[in-house]
This record gives sequence, structure tokens and C-alpha cells, in this order.
Amino acid sequence: MQRAVRAFSVHGNTVKNAILHRIRVVNPVMRPVMFSRSLTSASMEEHGFESTTISDVLKAKGKGADGSWLWCTTDDSVYDAVKSMTQHNVGALVVVKPGEQKSIAGIITERDYLRKIIVHGRSSKSTKVGDIMTEENKLITVTPETKVLQAMQLMTDNRIRHIPVINEKEMVGMVSIGDVVRAVVSEHRAELDRLNAYIQGGY
Repeated sequence: MQRAVRAFSVHGNTVKNAILHRIRVVNPVMRPVMFSRSLTSASMEEHGFESTTISDVLKAKGKGADGSWLWCTTDDSVYDAVKSMTQHNVGALVVVKPGEQKSIAGIITERDYLRKIIVHGRSSKSTKVGDIMTEENKLITVTPETKVLQAMQLMTDNRIRHIPVINEKEMVGMVSIGDVVRAVVSEHRAELDRLNAYIQGGY
């Protein structure tokens, strides 16, 4: 995964610079007539490589699908938390303190359940979420403005698959490594399609 991230970063910038260079030196007469508006370096920058943000990812997932409404408390049993994950087909839950829904205390994931309950033979019904969760001071988060590629790098570097989206200390959503990878692939595919269309139109 880390190799994929580096490849996106290195080759993405290389192709981007090549595209912008081509646009700056091209003869205006050679610009493709198939577009309703001309393709300029400014527009390429605006819609360029690595422009997608976490906010875009949350919007694409749709309201109710971002996981922002899913949570458990530190006093809940691990059994109930895992049951909730299974019912809603998610791999992680944000943990809050009892009676403080907007105050994030940490996060619990399927990996926590496997490594801290199953492997050690503990009871999920008698163990509280607060005993095995990743606590707030160790929590890795992003903001809606974070670039998707930056989020992907954070997740691969720290070997995590879910990351809460925080806006001014308030939970606004959750994204998974799958969400991030799909967004990066989609963004680069769109860039290649635009480059291909530009080349075909120019000649």
C-alpha cells in the first residue's frame, strides 16, 4: 500500500507538470474544438491531481452512510459494540463518554476486538469498550479539508483502516481505507481521461 501511495505522489506530479507544460506552449490554433470551454493551466490546477478532499469523499458517500451517527460509549460492552458494527456493516465505531455524545473519547475497531478480546480469551460481554479502545490522545484524525492523498498516507503510515473526520472538535464522519483508495483511483482516472481527450482533440 505504501508503494502505491508513493507511486501516486511521484507519477501524479510528473504527469501534472507535463500536462501544464503542454498547455502553456501549445499553439492556440491547435487547441481542441471538441470542448465547450478551453482547457487552461488554471482550470487544470483547479481540477488537478490530488484536488479531492475528505469532504468530497463524505459527500459522495451520502448522508447517513458516513458513519457520523454511529457511536458507542466507554461503558458499553465490547459485545454490544461489535454487534452494532455487524448490523451496520462497518469496521469501527467512535467512542464517546456517557452523556457526552459530541465529546470523542476514542475509537474501537474490529482489529481491537480480535487482538484484545479473541486472542486473549477475554469475554466481550464483560469487557467494557473503554478498556480496549484506542484513546483520544492516540487518535489519528483528519479534517474535511484534508487532501485524500494525505489521508491515505496517514492511514498507511500508521497501519489503520478507519479515520474519524473532525471539524472544530466535532465528529462529522468516518472514512475507511477503501473510501480513500477509491477516491484516489477515481481522481487519477479522471485526469488520464482528460489528458487523453485533450491529445485526441489536439491532433
